[in-house]
Amino acid sequence: MKVSPLDLRQIRFRSAFRGFDRAEVLALVTEVADDYENALREVDRLRQDMAKMESLVEQQRDHERDLRDMLMTAQRVSDDIRNNADVQARQILRDAEGRSDLLLQKTQSRLEDVQREIDGMKMKRREVENSLESTIGALRNTLEFVREQDKRDRDEKILLHRPRAAEAQPVRHEEMQARAANDK
Repeated sequence: MKVSPLDLRQIRFRSAFRGFDRAEVLALVTEVADDYENALREVDRLRQDMAKMESLVEQQRDHERDLRDMLMTAQRVSDDIRNNADVQARQILRDAEGRSDLLLQKTQSRLEDVQREIDGMKMKRREVENSLESTIGALRNTLEFVREQDKRDRDEKILLHRPRAAEAQPVRHEEMQARAANDK
């Protein structure tokens, strides 16, 4: 059975012959009713405070859940950004390696072209050197031939101008006679 403060206030006791003092009993019942009413009010207030607190706790839990969700979302976004950055870095690295390989191939090709040009120039140089050596050799041979021809021509001219042995003796004999005549 539940008794309210109003029930306590409305209680009426019967009068009896050797009973309690009615005024004291009513004063006690009123005081108990007031205390009971205050206690009930306090319980209501505490229930309301508890409801507010539970509401605040629930709000805090909601905030905590929201914060946790935001942190998880931020972590996912951070992971996604990191993964995207890694993917982009790998792609940039692959592109750079590809460009590097292409540049290296072009450089190697150009080096081979330059080496071929150098080898071609060396061959042309050898050909020019050989050509010059053969030209110099031909000119030397020609010079020697011309010198021999000049020497033969001089020898032949000398021989042409020189008296023959049969002619040379009378000339000598005549010269001697002329000298002898002059000496006299």
